[in-house]
Amino acid sequence: MMQRTGRARDASIDDRILAVARRHLSVYGYARMSLAAVAQEAGTTRPALYRRWPGKAELAAAAVATLEEQGQGVPTGDPFADLVAELADFQRGVSTPGRMSLVGTMLQDTTTPDVLARYRARVIDPRRRRLRAILDTAVRMGLIDADADLEIAVTLCTGSWYARALAKDQPPERWPRRTALLVWRAVGGRHPGGAEGEPAAD
Repeated sequence: MMQRTGRARDASIDDRILAVARRHLSVYGYARMSLAAVAQEAGTTRPALYRRWPGKAELAAAAVATLEEQGQGVPTGDPFADLVAELADFQRGVSTPGRMSLVGTMLQDTTTPDVLARYRARVIDPRRRRLRAILDTAVRMGLIDADADLEIAVTLCTGSWYARALAKDQPPERWPRRTALLVWRAVGGRHPGGAEGEPAAD
């Protein structure tokens, strides 16, 4: 006797639910995100949603887990250029609709630790590791001070963007290069071909 199998899970429903959940997290925050509203906007039912994720925390964590910062790619051998490229990639990512609102959601006390941990693991930590690797390479190449405080430097790289956003300032022209140059000088930056520590012009 042949054993009956259930219907195959429709991956398109999963994708729709996760996309809507990301948007609702950005717009409403974790505390106000409604599973019923997510299911309705995704064109499915609450039972279908619950078959996939048993609760709001699990759905929010899954939605955040779909986020990923790709980074600027393979290092070029020029740490300053790599730093500019990494910050340009950061600017593109954080400028996408809803991304800054999602950052705010992650800072709310009501956001569960698992959701915050997923966000850090998928978005924050990889970016910080790439920035630190670029600066570590610059140290090894003798381009910045060996005793530079790279932990603070990594935070400075992206922190100015968030401060600008809170102040409601428009992004300054050439933000990636200007920020990279400021950080580079702060850690004693020297660059092959540059004059008096000035990185070569674009």
